[in-house]
Amino acid sequence: MLLAGYGWLVVNPRSIKPPYQQVGEILMARIQSGQLPKDERLPSEAELMAEFEIGRTTARRAVAWLRDEGLVRTIPTRGTYVL
Repeated sequence: MLLAGYGWLVVNPRSIKPPYQQVGEILMARIQSGQLPKDERLPSEAELMAEFEIGRTTARRAVAWLRDEGLVRTIPTRGTYVL
């Protein structure tokens, strides 16, 4: 959901889509628009939690969703990067 006048996206807790998928779709849009370019590190779980006001499990599921979609890969101890 885009909040008019602010230009940023937020998670709608009343949506039929689960929060992790909403966050994943927001990040997907950033990847597709080039805002998160190839080989760029995704925000950390803590950064996602702060930005979207979500829990750690939701942040992890959002990143896993992007991984399942083939958009990112996770390198242990380094982070998750855009493909």
